[in-house]
Amino acid sequence: MDKQVIVTDKAAPAVGPYSLGIKTGNLLFISGSVGWDKDEKNVGVGDVKAQTRQAFENIRSVVEAAGGTMENIVKVTVYLTDADDYPAMNEVRAEVFPKDPPTSTAFVVKRLIPPDCCVEIEAVAAIQE
Repeated sequence: MDKQVIVTDKAAPAVGPYSLGIKTGNLLFISGSVGWDKDEKNVGVGDVKAQTRQAFENIRSVVEAAGGTMENIVKVTVYLTDADDYPAMNEVRAEVFPKDPPTSTAFVVKRLIPPDCCVEIEAVAAIQE
């Protein structure tokens, strides 16, 4: 199996034994990203829009490190701690993907591992080799 670990110092670092991204063939799997910047600082405690923007910026950094762009994203999975945050998260997602947005699934969860985070987003991209 062809498996390439994607590394970048422009995104929040992995906080456990996992990779930010793994590319195999033309698929890039991006680990869940929260609203932390590269210094592991939450960009907006309780602010779903700020956290969503930062999560997508982290995802962008991983996609670009793999040689792609946000247009290569084909699937996102969103985890929210409050269903009422869905419209605000969607506003930001519409800014990030203004044309031909990727497929998506969203879940409401009891809490995220970083307790001060209200949204986590993972993604899959298709990038030509």
